[in-house]
Amino acid sequence: MSDQTPRPSDPRVGFAEHRTKLAKYRTQLALDRTTLAWIRTALTMASFGFGMVAFFRSMREQSPSAETRRLHEGAIGFGLALIALGLVATVLASLSHWFTLRGLRQGTGPTLRQWPLSITVAMLFAVICLMGLWALFSR
Repeated sequence: MSDQTPRPSDPRVGFAEHRTKLAKYRTQLALDRTTLAWIRTALTMASFGFGMVAFFRSMREQSPSAETRRLHEGAIGFGLALIALGLVATVLASLSHWFTLRGLRQGTGPTLRQWPLSITVAMLFAVICLMGLWALFSR
């Protein structure tokens, strides 16, 4: 037996097992923090969508004209898109959390995704913004 192979009575084995358990615990806590950040982001998007619709509704009520009506209708579309994006981001973050946690429990560990959730939400947000700009300037 070489000097590099740990023996069962070697105290380093216990330390390594303890560090591995702590590493998994820290990974789970980091995963929880990431999921909570996604929930905050999704809540912000949905809240902004609701706020934008309410703002343009009050603007339309104070100054009823064709222009404010058009802005209000555009705000409803954009606000609903932000609310939907917030909902989609929450569902995807929950699924990502669940799959990563399951992999961590099974011992396979977290894997790097080919297309991360952040890029997905950013691209969806860009599409929503482009559609909003097109709707605003096409009329």
